[in-house]
Amino acid sequence: MEWDWDPQEEDLRSVGVLGVYRHCFLVVRARRRIVARVALCHGLPLSVLFLANVAVAHAIFSRYVPDDDAFEAAAPAGTALAALLFLLRGSADWVAYLLFKAAYLSALLALSLASTAAVVSCVASLYSAAKYDDLYLRRGIRAFPLAWIRRLVDTFLAAFVLLLLYNGVSIAVLVLTVLLLYSHHGTLLASLLLLGGAVYLAGLVYIGVVWHLASVVSVLEDARGAAAMRKSRALLAGKLWTVAAIFAKLSGLSFAVEMAFRVVVVEDKMRLGLGDRALLGMAMAATLCAVIMVALVAQAVVYFVCKSYHREVVDKAHLSDHLGVYLGEYEPLDSSNGGGRGVQMEQLP
Repeated sequence: MEWDWDPQEEDLRSVGVLGVYRHCFLVVRARRRIVARVALCHGLPLSVLFLANVAVAHAIFSRYVPDDDAFEAAAPAGTALAALLFLLRGSADWVAYLLFKAAYLSALLALSLASTAAVVSCVASLYSAAKYDDLYLRRGIRAFPLAWIRRLVDTFLAAFVLLLLYNGVSIAVLVLTVLLLYSHHGTLLASLLLLGGAVYLAGLVYIGVVWHLASVVSVLEDARGAAAMRKSRALLAGKLWTVAAIFAKLSGLSFAVEMAFRVVVVEDKMRLGLGDRALLGMAMAATLCAVIMVALVAQAVVYFVCKSYHREVVDKAHLSDHLGVYLGEYEPLDSSNGGGRGVQMEQLP
């Protein structure tokens, strides 16, 4: 049966957390074949990558724990040899971990950018004037426009630089606070550290939310890098708490799955058999894949919610042209062919 859902921007203006989840469900249902393909090609590898990071980190830093007694016997504590062996052992672990982390982050970045481009174009096709069929979208998924990837990389680098500056300032404030208050104001220091930790986490969530929305802006509009980040901040005005709640919940669910994987599968706290652990591991990978796909769809839906909230008209004909030019299949719509343009996406300074 043909799906006849037609999302209207007017319906999105007052959408809250539950409304965004509802629209995510409608999008997935409307594009279930494409979403399933993206999940298989990108979402599942991402989930396996996240879980592999948990397993490898645990393997590297826990493999010497059972040998502590033998290590102590070979080089008694307090000796120079013990200190040297400890440093060498730690250095080897850190080198192995850093090499793995470099490969992990490279693969994570590539898969994240590809999945973002695929899902955003899939969701945006529902809001455009052109009727993109499944075959057309599948072709787009197999061959992403390099322009999209370059734009997403620019936006990622802008967010990365912002994150470095944020962490640098946070560390400087932390060190200065400890130096000033450690000796005579222990209680005040503890209170300030708790408050500062909460503020720091809130800042991380804010940067993450801005970056996620900026990624969508980079695909659907002409802004990229710092300009996309500024556009994202402007769009989030008035909807920040709603969007933050959505991504905080999804991030919390993802973290819970990863911790459950570590406790049950990697550390085997429940003393399960190898077969049971393998089945649970696959189930957790599938669950994490579902969370990732919901998050990817949600960030695209949030973009249209924010545009509607600010009464910025997303001209469907212009959006169709934008998608068609990049994907290279459809001819740009022209007003003479019945695709008359209204107001194009406004670019905020």
